[in-house]
Amino acid sequence: MGRYNANERSKDSACVCRLEGQPFAMSTSNTNRELVNSAPHDSRHDRRFAQILDFATEVFAEKGYEGASMRDLSRVSGISLAGLYYYFESKEKLLYFIQQHSFATILENLRERLATTSDPEARIRLFVQNHVDYSIAKQKAMKVLSHEDDVLHNGYGAELAAVKREYYRICVGLVNDLVKAEGLSAVGPHAISTRTAVMGLFGMLNWLYTWYKPKVDPDARVLAREMSDIFLGGIRCADTDSQALRERSSRNGEKRNREKKVAVRKTAAKPAQRGRNE
Repeated sequence: MGRYNANERSKDSACVCRLEGQPFAMSTSNTNRELVNSAPHDSRHDRRFAQILDFATEVFAEKGYEGASMRDLSRVSGISLAGLYYYFESKEKLLYFIQQHSFATILENLRERLATTSDPEARIRLFVQNHVDYSIAKQKAMKVLSHEDDVLHNGYGAELAAVKREYYRICVGLVNDLVKAEGLSAVGPHAISTRTAVMGLFGMLNWLYTWYKPKVDPDARVLAREMSDIFLGGIRCADTDSQALRERSSRNGEKRNREKKVAVRKTAAKPAQRGRNE
């Protein structure tokens, strides 16, 4: 499956997820600071925290955020309500940590992979591979990310939106690097916008969890290669079509100029012909 193992339990997103060596804990709430400061010294706390996140992901994926309750989670996990509220003060905080953990994991592994090469095409392929690996290994988490995108308030939603923008900017940068390296004129401000290309790629990747079937579809490595081929072939083909259109337009323009010159010569020759006839 790749870097992500679907059978492994998640790690505590606020305690162990790192981005460039720093704790990936965005919230400034007291609860969050307590978790970040105390949990790394308590492996039992970490394991229980991770287990609750996994059970909550299953419950939210099945019932949706609005339809799920902390009592549902208590029944599924076998953890008392008091035990759940010891780790999470609310259902909203629980959803926040699920989404935070997912994005932190994706970004952390992406940065590690991108650091292995400077080749523009290879980096785009790594971006796609990284996303596909997580989407296939964590299909329920991807469902929660997609379906509960606008639920969070009290600053949680804004914090996660900032992470999403960072992820988007990384992808835009990768596409711009390829455009510059290969001189692709069909992607840019005067042709297909980079935003259109990137959003098209995300549209292909983000709904993978809705149709992927392990017994029918290829594994993550093959699927990522095929998706990368589709994306890269699309922007390169667009550039080829654009170049062909420019060449065809240029040829048509030259043809029109030649026809115009011929017409001018014929018009100029008519008075001279009439003079000789007279």
